Amino acid sequence: MGLREEIEKIVESYGAKVYDIESVEENGQKIYRVYIIKDDKAPNKGVDIDLCTNISYDISPLLDINPPINGEYNLEVSSPGIERKLTKPEHFKHSIGEKVKIKVLGGEKHKGELIDANEEGIEIKTKEGNKKFNYDELGTSKTYF
Repeated sequence: MGLREEIEKIVESYGAKVYDIESVEENGQKIYRVYIIKDDKAPNKGVDIDLCTNISYDISPLLDINPPINGEYNLEVSSPGIERKLTKPEHFKHSIGEKVKIKVLGGEKHKGELIDANEEGIEIKTKEGNKKFNYDELGTSKTYF
């Protein structure tokens, strides 16, 4: 089992899912970020600080044994937020019904409601009508508030 799978197993033990994992450098500091989501939309049932803290405590010893980054780094566990990057089919599927901004390869930009996402691509409802895009046509995509 790889590191990502072990992290996913820990996160799922809390009733949440891994949305994405990234390694970044900000202000000269390395950060290993684990974004988590929870499908339960009921008040006080989603991703909160206690959930992030508990998952962080459980992931930390695993990363001590299997460092994901060379050198010193900080571990962050958080929600991807209300405005988040969409990079994988799962991200789009989870965001159906939300407002999205997409930029297709070549620079054309579109805004609208994400109304469908499958393994091949997405469909958004715009002011000009519905538009479909394959994932390989998409540049940057994100939800917006």
